[in-house]
This record gives sequence, structure tokens and C-alpha cells, in this order.
Amino acid sequence: MPGEGPLAGIRVVELGAIGPGPHAAMLLADLGADVVRVERPDAALRVGRGDQRDQMLRGRRRIALDVKTDAGRQSLVALVDRADVLIDGFRPGAAERMGIGAAESLERNPRLVYGRITGWGQDGPLSATAGHDINYLALTGALAAFGRDGARPTAPLNLVADFGGGSLYFAVGVLSALVERARSGRGQVIDAAMVDGVASLLQLIWALRGTGQWSDQAGANLLDGGAPFYDTYACADGGFVAVGALEPEFFRRLVHGLGWDDADAVAAEQYDPRGWSALRARLAAAFAERTRDEWAREFDGTDACVTPVLSFAEAARHPHLTARDTLIEVDEVVQAAPAPRFSRTPPPAVRPPRAEWDRVDDVLADWTGTAAAAPSAPETERQETR
Repeated sequence: MPGEGPLAGIRVVELGAIGPGPHAAMLLADLGADVVRVERPDAALRVGRGDQRDQMLRGRRRIALDVKTDAGRQSLVALVDRADVLIDGFRPGAAERMGIGAAESLERNPRLVYGRITGWGQDGPLSATAGHDINYLALTGALAAFGRDGARPTAPLNLVADFGGGSLYFAVGVLSALVERARSGRGQVIDAAMVDGVASLLQLIWALRGTGQWSDQAGANLLDGGAPFYDTYACADGGFVAVGALEPEFFRRLVHGLGWDDADAVAAEQYDPRGWSALRARLAAAFAERTRDEWAREFDGTDACVTPVLSFAEAARHPHLTARDTLIEVDEVVQAAPAPRFSRTPPPAVRPPRAEWDRVDDVLADWTGTAAAAPSAPETERQETR
């Protein structure tokens, strides 16, 4: 049982969906919450070959319930009635069909923080429509900004909608509702829509656009690669460096580090877009003269804001990340350590995903103090899921 971390003592029921729901549950579990993931009896405990397990499911217990049976529904209701937080990552209406809709759950458990996380939200014309990260980026304007003018947009993995606008905003909502509950004693429903979260993440761009400082032309702006001092450049060995010398003092250190005789004159014209094309060509030629790692050593420890573009394997070995234990190894799998960090209530050690199902009775015993407090799935049902 989790006994450390700032969320120790918080009980969470996670309905076994995909996407941002499991990531949000992982974040809460990383911070010490007691998270129980409820899955269908046919769900896999392992992925890939052998004993490989989905490390996104670390830090929580997993139970299998057939909610089409009376026993399965009753066990699920018993858990929700004793939970502090519910994570519902299904389409609108699915939880109601399982007997744990928001209205009925809050009526039985008024302190419940009932979290719903979807792409389009609980209402609106698209609320019942399927979608994925790339679709939510497309409709919010974000996807069009990832790329160069005239080129097709490139999705930034699933970081921005699923996890940035989805699970992170959901977690903020959960934690805010728990703080408010401490004052009022009452739970509430959180409608965390990925389109809403992405729009909020874009607020700086909307603000710049509103003052005429951002163009809808992709790759023509300060932060989208339009500025030559905020871009990536190829090196002699085929590797790349990332340059983020936005501020004048950082740009000055960049051009001096490149050894340019006219560095001060170049630095004085940094923000004149009329010279950006020539500056980009000059930067490209300069970085192409040496390898990526040579440039990394040249600028290491300086404020020129030049870093090598690393692969995942290289990132796992980088001295800064290893010094901070930003990446850890669990079950022989390199993965992210819990974040953020706490001075007084550090998160518990990461627990790998379960290799077998947990018993419903055991979870209810922990949450009620007695295994007989609520019905659970029959033993035969549990055996079928192993």
C-alpha cells in the first residue's frame, strides 16, 4: 500500500480506458495516491512477449470485473462509493451504463471527485464522436502551427492533446477539486476536454496573435522555427543541434561562440526579420562544419542555448538527466521518474505494473476495514481472468 507522497491516503478508481486516463492515473499514483484500475476480464496483464508489462500502468493495483454481471456491477459501485476520485476516460454515457454515472455516484458518495476526461468534452456537436490526439490538435489550430509553410503539418507525438491538454489538465482539475472539497466537504464533476486543454496551452499564441505578433503562416514566427535563432541545424555528421537563443545576451554568446569576427554587429540586428534569411543560411553553414558532439562540447555550460538533439537512448545517458535521476529503470525498462519533486513528502518508490490480478475483496478490505462490507465478484469469475 502506498504510504508516502503528497497524495497518500487518497483513493482513486480508474476505469480501464486508454490514452490520457492511464497517464493521469499514473501521475496520481506516482504522487502516492492509492489507485485501483478496473479492467474487463479479457484485459491483458502483459504486452509484447514474455513477461513484458505496460509501464504506463505502474504504481497501482489492477482488478478484473465483468460489469455485465450483477456481482461485477456491485463490486464496482462499492469501490466508487468509497473512493475520493473516479477517473472516467470513456465516451459520454458509458459510465452511466455501468451503473456509476456522475449523478448517482455523487448521490451515494457526496465527497467524490468525479473526473471525466474526453477529447471533445461532455457536450457540443462532437461530444459523441471518436477522435485522437491529432484530431484535437487539428480543430484547435495547434496542428497547423507544427511545420513549415507549404509543408504538411507534423504531429508532435501525442504529447500536446493526450497528455498536455488531457491528463495534465485533468490532474490539475482533480487536485483543485480536492482542495475545494477540504473547505466545502463536497465533491463535484470535472469535465476535462482535450480541446479545452489544448486551447489553454495555446493562450500565449492567441495573445501574440491578438497583438499582431503572430502570423497564421506556419514557420514564420518567433517560436515555430521562423526565427533563425530558434531552430534546429544539421551538423557535419548528420546529427542536429537545437538553438534557442531568443534573448539578445544569449544570441550574442551564440555568435561569439561560433567565432564570427562581426559577432557584435550580427547580434545588434537579431530581431530585424529582413536579415533572417541570410542569418539562417550563415548559421546552417557554420553548424555544418563540425559534428553534433563537437558543438555540444563547444557550448556546454554556456548561456548560448545550444544543445544536441538526442535520441531516447542518448537521453538516458546524458549527465544532467542521470545526475537528477530524471530517467529511472524499473523492470529493466527505462522510464520517467515521478515529477515534480517534493521537499517534505517525496513520492514513494516506483512500483512496477502488477504481474497478476489483485483480488477485489482485498481492495475492499483495505478501503472498508472489512472484506464483508460489500459484495465482490465470485471466485470463478476471478479465476477466468487470470
